[in-house]
Amino acid sequence: MKSRGYPKYDDVRQRVYINKTQCFGGVAPEIWDFHIGGYRVAEKWLKDRRGRKLAYDDLTHYQKIIVALSETRRLMAAIDAAIPGFPIE
Repeated sequence: MKSRGYPKYDDVRQRVYINKTQCFGGVAPEIWDFHIGGYRVAEKWLKDRRGRKLAYDDLTHYQKIIVALSETRRLMAAIDAAIPGFPIE
């Protein structure tokens, strides 16, 4: 697992722990490590809510974030494949 405190990511089990007993499963390492503006999106959203009790709507919103990040990565790969010589190295 990476990081101190919560959230914690277990890359073997592909889980994001928000406390000792609760986690989100099925979060691939590339989704957990996806950065926008220098931040890991999946981690930052949870850290911004540290100390708060997450409501059901918060939990479903986080799941939607994970799906959106996955779809974003898929679209980025499709764009990269469709444009010869992109990204420029």
